[in-house]
Amino acid sequence: MKICCLVKEVPDAAVQKRLDPATKRLDRSGEKTLNQFDTHGIEAAMQIREGGAVDVDEIVAVTMGPESAQRALHKAVALGADRSVHLTDGSLAGSDVCATGYALAKVLESESPDLVLLGQQSDDGECYTIGAVVADHLKMPSLTQVIKMDVTDGKLRCERQAEYGYDTVEIQLPAVISVGDAINEPRYPSLKAIMGAKKKPLDTKAAGEVGIDSGQVGEAGSQTQVLAINPPPEKEAGEVFEDEDTNETVEKIVAWLDERKLI
Repeated sequence: MKICCLVKEVPDAAVQKRLDPATKRLDRSGEKTLNQFDTHGIEAAMQIREGGAVDVDEIVAVTMGPESAQRALHKAVALGADRSVHLTDGSLAGSDVCATGYALAKVLESESPDLVLLGQQSDDGECYTIGAVVADHLKMPSLTQVIKMDVTDGKLRCERQAEYGYDTVEIQLPAVISVGDAINEPRYPSLKAIMGAKKKPLDTKAAGEVGIDSGQVGEAGSQTQVLAINPPPEKEAGEVFEDEDTNETVEKIVAWLDERKLI
């Protein structure tokens, strides 16, 4: 079995997220890191390998992004991936989720995985839909919010979170699975794994090398367009009740809550 794990480089959680008013895109300058949600996908792949129910020949980390995204791939390899593939090309800049899903699917077609794993969302876009877009292009079954997986030859039995409880679904492989963060607790990479990550094979691909149609990626190939961006409204200052007389203060607080129908 070959497992491909989709990963993404995102701005560090400590960095304040900003939108570029000129391009209307997320400003990705500053410190960046591997998307935390995708580490659950890598851990799920490792647990399938270590579980012994099926033989996992290879775990491949795949990303699309600028040159700096190699650092996210190094982290993915340190967490257990055997090698990585980096799709990077100037024509991909400005791709929306539909164009990104198409481009990633073209890379995955060249890899022919039995299973594609990724996190339920990214820390920056938080659109939750990239797995479904990739699966649609690959013509594979797809499940989201998966919190448990049992793999047998040619089949995958999954438990997934739903609005009304939990679903148990069995699907045929190959498949694309978006895992929830409740599925596992990602391991910490060892110092040896971190030091050896840069020596693991990293295959850099341009758009043309995997058969990507330039008309279906970038701003021109995207199906959505950001027309305007507006900052969120500033928070109003809160009201402070001074506790000079406890009974009177309690009455004021109760009246304030009652006025706003909070009690």
